[in-house]
Amino acid sequence: MGPPCSGGHPFRFSNPCPSAMSWFDNLTTTDLIWTGIGFFGQFLFSMRFIYQWIKSEQVKRSVVPEAFWYFSLFGGLTLLAYAIHRKDPVFLVGQGTGVVIYLRNIHLIHSEKKRLKAELAVPVSVEAGNAAAS
Repeated sequence: MGPPCSGGHPFRFSNPCPSAMSWFDNLTTTDLIWTGIGFFGQFLFSMRFIYQWIKSEQVKRSVVPEAFWYFSLFGGLTLLAYAIHRKDPVFLVGQGTGVVIYLRNIHLIHSEKKRLKAELAVPVSVEAGNAAAS
């Protein structure tokens, strides 16, 4: 039995250590494009954690900024498109469920902003102010 990448392993029937680039040799142009889309989606999805970490470090406590949910949504949608193209049911269910959760969180954020804006816009009457002071 030889070293791990010598091809001498008794249970390996092909080159056990093909170069990463040889994997791309067998892809069509469409496959290469979809692989790029998959990597881009993974990049967006990963950025949510990096962004969240940076924001938490800035305030010295754990926070989930609004942009976290947008990175999650756009990364999830891109990965969902990739999963649909690959016809991968596990990936489809995982990303599809995530997209619903991200949309719900974004909706909750916007609803709260709208509610807070409406509360700030309500004028306090002089009579209500005087009654509160009494």
